[in-house]
This record gives sequence, C-alpha cells and structure tokens, in this order.
Amino acid sequence: MASAPDRHARRRETTRAKLIAAAKTLIARQGADVTRIQEITDEADVGFGSFYNHFDGKDAIVEAVLAETIAAQAAEIGTLTAEIEDPAEVIAAAHRFFVRRARSDPDWGWLLLRLDVSHNVLRTSLGPYALEDLRRGIASGRLQVPDETVALYAMGGVLISVMRAVLDGVAPKDVDVHHAEGILRLLGLDRDAAREVARRPLPVSSRTDDGSPPR
Repeated sequence: MASAPDRHARRRETTRAKLIAAAKTLIARQGADVTRIQEITDEADVGFGSFYNHFDGKDAIVEAVLAETIAAQAAEIGTLTAEIEDPAEVIAAAHRFFVRRARSDPDWGWLLLRLDVSHNVLRTSLGPYALEDLRRGIASGRLQVPDETVALYAMGGVLISVMRAVLDGVAPKDVDVHHAEGILRLLGLDRDAAREVARRPLPVSSRTDDGSPPR
C-alpha cells in the first residue's frame, strides 16, 4: 500500500504536469508574453495559489515548457537520424521532420514558433545536431559555407518561415522536400545532388499520420 508521502508526491507531480500542459496550450495559442498565470491555472483547473507550490512565477513555467520542448525535439531528431551516415541527408531529414510535424500537429508547430520569438528554441534544439553534421559535411568536402554561424542562423530563419507558411495554410503539400532542397543548396550542394538527397525516403519513424511511407 502506498504511503501518504508517496501519494502526495504523485499529486504534486500531476498538478505540475497539468500546469505545464496548460502553459503549452496557451503559449501555442497566443504566445508567452501575453499569457498570465491566472489563465494558466484556469486552463489547468488548478487553484491560483497552488501555482506557487511549483513555480516561482511565469518566467519559471515558461522555462520549464522550453526545457521540456527542447528535450523532446532533441530526442526525436536523434532517433530519426541515428542510422543515417550522410551529413547532408541528416540535415535534410531533420528539417523535413520539423516541417511535416508542423502540418500534422499545428498546436506543436505554433508552440515552437511562439516560443522561438523570445527563446530561439529551433536554433537551440536543432542547432547542435546541425552544427555537428555541417562540420562533418565540410570536413568531407560535401558541404561548403562561408561561415558556420551565419549558416546556422540562416537555416533556422528559413525553417521558421516555412513552418509559418505551413501553419498559415499557404505551403504546398510537398513543402518539406522543397525546403530541404533549398537548405542543401544553401549549404553548398549542387542542384542535382540537393534534389536527390532531399527526396530520399525518410526513416520509418517519420511515417505520415495515416501510416503511409514517406515520399
């Protein structure tokens, strides 16, 4: 039989999870800057005073949402690209993942974009992987960029814009492929190579929501 302290700890964890989930929903809907603590507790159906048993203030819960979101995306990207050897293909697959996920899960897409306004979450989550593979590609002679930092910011900026186009409903169905091809051209691949790499089948873990294989 569980002890009272164990039950109390579970209740605390459940309440904290509800608050974070509510904050995610509100940030995705309207952005972090205008979201108020009272809105978070109302969305979570938690008493206002209970909020401060878990977080010092709004900045603290936003940081918790940020940390959880980055950790989740880092894990997914790592799993997605674990078996891919070509650094160009790794970068293309990662970008296609973000674009496709924005289409299949708009709440997730809006959360990332609205967190990114003040926290640069896409560069933080994708950057370490992109930089590692960019450097691998440069070392192999496959990729060429004038400056690594500028290339990373350029990739992140384009990705945000393309995801926004998806969320606004103005992007074509195969936008993920066109985006990946453009990113590879940005990184120095020639037209034919970029076209071929961007159209390689994605790993099984990135199958579409209806179960059909990726393009």
